[in-house]
Amino acid sequence: MTPTAPDAPATAPLHWQWCAFNELATADLYAVLALRQGVFVVEQACVFPDIDWHDQQACHLLGWQAGGVGSERFLAAYLRCLPPGIKFAECAIGRVVTAPAVRGSGMGRLLVAEGLRRAESLYPAQPIRIGAQMHLERFYAGFGFDAASAPYDEDDIMHIEMLRPASMPGDAGS
Repeated sequence: MTPTAPDAPATAPLHWQWCAFNELATADLYAVLALRQGVFVVEQACVFPDIDWHDQQACHLLGWQAGGVGSERFLAAYLRCLPPGIKFAECAIGRVVTAPAVRGSGMGRLLVAEGLRRAESLYPAQPIRIGAQMHLERFYAGFGFDAASAPYDEDDIMHIEMLRPASMPGDAGS
């Protein structure tokens, strides 16, 4: 079951935490895996190997809010940023997920914006590639991503690769 946060309104202050895999506290890693499993495997009814051995090379973004059930904080949002050459030739952002309790609050936009900011800092002047679920194509287009493949089936969910061109220093969007 995905943890919920009835005491943490979607407007509760958000704290971003960036860390490498070996910097993740055990409890934080457990929260990440629980959120990913709860949404990607259980909610989307998609049995797939979420633990894909890419997490060790990733930079992880955790979005914490105060007031989680049984704790002082609640993992409201998460994504990982992979260096070029791990999943795609380009830097990749993936496992983008928000907790059901915060959906519709704009949390997804905040999450992706922070992920892009960090990816551009780590890999300046390089494009960013994602494998997006088809129903989110317009969402990612709003961040400058363009379709870069034909739609394809991944684990019984239609996806599309999308590419965001490299931001150059001084770009208004960077």
